[in-house]
Amino acid sequence: MSLGPTLTPEAAGRRLWDAAVVGAGPAGAMAARELARRGAAVLLIDKARFPRYKVCGGCLNPRAVRVLQRAGLGDLVNRLGAVPLTKLRLAARGAFADIPLPPGAGLSREALDTTLVEEAVKAGAAFLPGTTATLLPMTGTGDRRALRLRHGREVHGAEARVVLAANGLASKLEEHADEPEEATAARPWEPDSRVGAGVMIDRPAPGYEARTIYMACAEEGYVGQTVVEDGRVDMAAALDPAAVKRAGGVGELAERILERAGFPSYPGLASLPWKGTPHLTRQAPKLGGERLFVLGDAAGYIEPFTGEGMAWAFAGASLVAPLALTAATRGWDPELLVRWRGAYHRKVTRRQIICRITADLLRRPVGTGVMVRVLSVAPWLARPLFRIMYRD
Repeated sequence: MSLGPTLTPEAAGRRLWDAAVVGAGPAGAMAARELARRGAAVLLIDKARFPRYKVCGGCLNPRAVRVLQRAGLGDLVNRLGAVPLTKLRLAARGAFADIPLPPGAGLSREALDTTLVEEAVKAGAAFLPGTTATLLPMTGTGDRRALRLRHGREVHGAEARVVLAANGLASKLEEHADEPEEATAARPWEPDSRVGAGVMIDRPAPGYEARTIYMACAEEGYVGQTVVEDGRVDMAAALDPAAVKRAGGVGELAERILERAGFPSYPGLASLPWKGTPHLTRQAPKLGGERLFVLGDAAGYIEPFTGEGMAWAFAGASLVAPLALTAATRGWDPELLVRWRGAYHRKVTRRQIICRITADLLRRPVGTGVMVRVLSVAPWLARPLFRIMYRD
């Protein structure tokens, strides 16, 4: 994959952009593409260089796939060779249930994120990788927002009529903390929030099949895995921080959870290069400020279940793009932020509540064991939940 020529921070500062999107993950790259294809001059910024690994389950559920289709990216899943996902094997305390899933896809974040950035660039967005951005206070006439761009030792400025903050979990974009109306960092994690962890494994261990999401549940957390487009296994976990410490590390705890669930083991799993995330469950106190929209994980995150994180990101990007375009072309109106909050609540927050309830249920070992045994003989009982989670 190639992202082609990229912009330099110095060049980015030579013009006024309609929109600057900070964070080139699924939400940011999708929003940048949607804005660019509507004719906006878009600057897409990310601190990483692509392709890059992100802790994620690598699952696109049916809702995520449909959003891609509506955005004109319906061929992306097949083009990248994503693995069709049609079954969930849920396990706890040695019992398991095979639950049919509406068709989804297994796709690595390296492939997905890089391709979405490519699509944004094709639509006309300018991409600035390897660069951190800081949002500066409002000054002057108030018809634009200023950013400080740091690229290695170089520091440059850039300006945009509207800024979209899609810079991930626990990220903070603004320079001064004395602007509460524009707080772009998520609220401190909730006391019972788990941490995320993930690793890519070269191939599945014997006993695992492709096209299946495997999820091992325990009181200390859960470990999920699926095969992605290049045959590797994407293993991701949501774990209790205290349990990780007691076990001696993320890999050690993942090994124990898989073993107690009755899943085949991976030799040397604990010694693999696991990556971690901040605490997962958090909410942003605001979804934006003047000429600022917050979206993606930066807008708040709930411990996901099967592919919901990608669906939230795509849905938010599609909803915010027309509002951001209005702000850039017709001028800022506080009503735009009101509309964004309402749309985000209807299409994202309500779905996150469902995932929160599901995650809470999976924290109860006895209840989880009973649920798995019931689903093992009556897997159709899970259909109403999936219908609610995957509907538009």
